[in-house]
Amino acid sequence: MTPKQEQPGKDRPAKEKPTREESKKEEPKKAYEPPKGAVTDHVQTIGGRKIEYQARADWLVLHKKDEPVAEMFHIAYLKKRAEVAARPLTFVFNGGPGAASAYLHMGAVGPYRVRFEADGRVPKPPVTLATNQESWLPFTDLVFIDPIGTGFSRMVKKSGPEGKPAEAGKEPAEKVDEKEFFKLNRDLESLGEFISRFLSKHRRWESPVFVAGESYGGFRTACLAKRLQETFGVGLNGAIIISPALEFVPLNPSDYDLQAWTDLFPTMAVAAMTHGRSARFKKGTPLATVTRAAEEFAHGRLFHLLAQGDHLPAKEREAILREMSAFIGIPVDYLRDSEGRIAHWTFAKKLLKDERKVCGLYDASITAIDPFPNREWEFGPDPTLSGLDRVFAGGINTQLRKTLQLDTERDYHLLSHEVNRNWADDRQMHFFMRQIGATDELRYGMALNPHMKVFITHGYFDLVTPYHASARLVKQMRLLPEQRRNLTVKHYAGGHMFYSWEASRREFRDDMEKFFRSAV
Repeated sequence: MTPKQEQPGKDRPAKEKPTREESKKEEPKKAYEPPKGAVTDHVQTIGGRKIEYQARADWLVLHKKDEPVAEMFHIAYLKKRAEVAARPLTFVFNGGPGAASAYLHMGAVGPYRVRFEADGRVPKPPVTLATNQESWLPFTDLVFIDPIGTGFSRMVKKSGPEGKPAEAGKEPAEKVDEKEFFKLNRDLESLGEFISRFLSKHRRWESPVFVAGESYGGFRTACLAKRLQETFGVGLNGAIIISPALEFVPLNPSDYDLQAWTDLFPTMAVAAMTHGRSARFKKGTPLATVTRAAEEFAHGRLFHLLAQGDHLPAKEREAILREMSAFIGIPVDYLRDSEGRIAHWTFAKKLLKDERKVCGLYDASITAIDPFPNREWEFGPDPTLSGLDRVFAGGINTQLRKTLQLDTERDYHLLSHEVNRNWADDRQMHFFMRQIGATDELRYGMALNPHMKVFITHGYFDLVTPYHASARLVKQMRLLPEQRRNLTVKHYAGGHMFYSWEASRREFRDDMEKFFRSAV
C-alpha cells in the first residue's frame, strides 16, 4: 500500500525554490574539458602489408596539484584488433627545443610522409603527401607527442574566482607561468606524465613500450631511459636516439676544448670528398673509407696538435695542418691562423666559397647560393633547414585537417623560436656544476633495466650534431659486455634528417623492424 503523499497546505508550506546563487553552490564542479579531438578509421597497404588502424588526434590534460595546467596534443595510430600484450607502443617526439613532432611523423615514421627528392633535397612547391612505405606502423603502434608550446599543445589559462574567466585587464586568481614547461626538468616531467596517463587511458600498460626522439629529442630519450622507469614506473623495451646531442659542452667549443674539434673532423672530411674538395680522396670514395681514415687522424695527429698547443715544434705543427687541409679542403693558411680549430659554420661558408655556395649545416652534402659572399660572419638561408618549414608545415596541416579531419582554429607551431629562446636549466645545480648531458642518465637506465635495447644513429653529413661525438661517448660509457650487446650504433648517408634520403629511410626502417623484434 502506497503511503499517502503529503500535500503542501496551510499547516505545511511548500519548500521554497532555491535561489540562483544557492543552485550554483550545489552544482558539482565540472572536470576540465580539453578541445575536442578527432577519431578516424583507416586502411592502408604499407610495405606490402594491409593494415587497419584507428587514428586519434587529441589533447591529453596534464595536472599539477590536481589542477589542469596544460593540454598536450598528440596523434596516435593504433592497429585494430591487435593483441595489446604483444603489440609494441612507441612514443615519438622531436627536439629543438621548440620543435613539434611533425618532422619524424611526416618524414620517416608515420603512415604518410612528405615527398623529398631521392637525395633529400627539398622539392618545389606545393607540398604533396604519399603513403609512407617505410612507416613503422606494421610493427608498432605510434604516438607522436608535441611538447608544450609546440604543435597544438598549450598551457591552460587559469580562471578567476568561482570558475569564472578572469576579467579583461585583471589578473587571474593565480598567475600563469607561460614558460613553466620551457625548462629541462619540467619538460621531461611533462613527457613522463603524458606517457603514464596515455598508458592508463588506453589500457596499454601491458604493451612493450619504446621511446624515440630526434636531436634534442634524442637528449630527451636518453634522459627518459632512466626517468620513465625510476619515476613513472614505465618499463622500457627500447630507446631509439636519432641525431642526438647527448652532451652540450661540444655544441659550443672554446679554444680550451679538444674533443669537440675532433668529433667534427670526420664529417668535414666526408663533405669535402663529396664536393670534390679533398686532396686526400677522390670524389665518390666510399664513406666508410673516408670516415675510417679521418677518425684515425682526428684521434691521433689532430688531437696531438690541439693538446700540445704552442709547445709543438713548428715543423711538426705545419705537417699536421697540411694533412688536415688535404682531408677537409680548407686552405692551410686559415688552419694555421686558427691553430687547427674550425667551427662548423665557418667550414660550411668556406668550403665552396669560390663557387659562391654554402654547404648545409644539417646536411653538408647539400648546397645553396651564398647571398653574402663578402660577409665573413653572415650566413644566408641554410639549404637544409630554411626550406623545410614550408614542406613540414604544409604536410602536417594537410594530414591533420584533411586526412585526420581535425577541426580546430589553432595554429600548428612547427618550430617555436619563443620556446627555444626561453629554454632554461631548472636543475638547481651548484654554480660550478654546469655541464649538461644525458649520457650518464642513459648509463643509469641501462643498469636499471638490463633488458632494455638502445639504438643510436646519425647522418654522416650532419655538422650540427656530428656522428662521431656519439660514437666516442659510447666508447666512454664503461658498459659491461652484456650491456654493450644491447646497444647498437649505426649511421646512414644523409644529414641530421638522414631519413629524407630515400635509400637511408629504407635502410633505417629495415633496421628498426629488426631492432623491435629483438627487443620484444
